[in-house]
Amino acid sequence: MKRHNGMRPHDVAILLKIASKGIDKWYMKDLAHELQISSSEISESINRSVIAGLISSDKKTLRKLALIDFLKSGLRYVFPQRPGSMTRGIGTSISAPPLNKDFFSDENFVWPYGKGNVRGQAIEPLHPKTPEACLNDSKYYELMALTDAIRIGKAREQNLAFDYLKEKIENA
Repeated sequence: MKRHNGMRPHDVAILLKIASKGIDKWYMKDLAHELQISSSEISESINRSVIAGLISSDKKTLRKLALIDFLKSGLRYVFPQRPGSMTRGIGTSISAPPLNKDFFSDENFVWPYGKGNVRGQAIEPLHPKTPEACLNDSKYYELMALTDAIRIGKAREQNLAFDYLKEKIENA
């Protein structure tokens, strides 16, 4: 059995992409294409997630309760983020759906992206290709934006983001 040397930020991105697919079948090659991550890195990520107990040993079944627990209790400590300088990009956290309907703020948070249409404080995404992948999948976009609210938000924002995230993953 392989050693587990810890989770990587893009492991969370891959797990959330799997969650966004719901009951639809998925293949590693499709994840690689949609997330613009190499097939070998997808495979290694899946292996790390199996060892961590976030995916079952069949490498196909997402362990939703374990993922929800990790997102609530560990995400902000393992992959913390602080808003950076002002830049153009794609909205995330409270500046993206679904939280942008619940919070009104003069501050925007964005993943830096040259073709983005929002100006705000930069948030480093869990994977560099996250903005592009989110533009092609609205369910995935919501999950990724909610995780950023957990990573950078205040207590109220984190709690609401977690409630949305939990509901979306459980009903996927």
